[in-house]
Amino acid sequence: MNVILLEDHPLYREGLKNFIREEFPQVKFQYEGADVHEARTACEIGPISIAVVDLHLGDGRTPSEIVSLFTARKVPVLVISALSNYESVKSAFSMGAKGFVSKDSAVEEIKKAIKAIATGQEWVSPVLSQSISFTSKISDELSAQERKALVLYASGLKLDAVARRMNVAPSTVKQYIERAKLKYRMAGKPIRTKTDMYRTLRDEGLVE
Repeated sequence: MNVILLEDHPLYREGLKNFIREEFPQVKFQYEGADVHEARTACEIGPISIAVVDLHLGDGRTPSEIVSLFTARKVPVLVISALSNYESVKSAFSMGAKGFVSKDSAVEEIKKAIKAIATGQEWVSPVLSQSISFTSKISDELSAQERKALVLYASGLKLDAVARRMNVAPSTVKQYIERAKLKYRMAGKPIRTKTDMYRTLRDEGLVE
């Protein structure tokens, strides 16, 4: 089982790594640390069974952006976080995360979550499943690339910066954004300005 562990608190990361090794002796850590770029590179070296990811790495990236780095490469994501903001959790799921557990979860729950996601299933903490209502929203109809471009652009980046972050041409980013705006317009909720875009995405839990 090839694992990526993306966590910026060294003490917690070390404890979690040791726990995973103890519970899953066959595990191999392709990357463990807090650097998103190195984690992304590890995804390209070989198949990854699961990425265990913290949503707040202290680098300014949004939860949806962090998750999409892996889901865009078809890597199953388990979010493990101290979040108290359920909108951020819903944002992570909207970008394709397969599971969520809080950092204060019992170790048995963490073990079950890792096992479920590594074998193609999903996992939501029983407490969260009672607290989070997964309502349909327009952003659910966007492709992963459209959603990512919209989130980055609405968060304040210019087209060129979004293009560099997504490793595509600025013209491609513009197409993603225009397609996304069209879907909102067809759904009766036009986003004409960047301010409209930010407010709408904030209401849907995609930006903070």
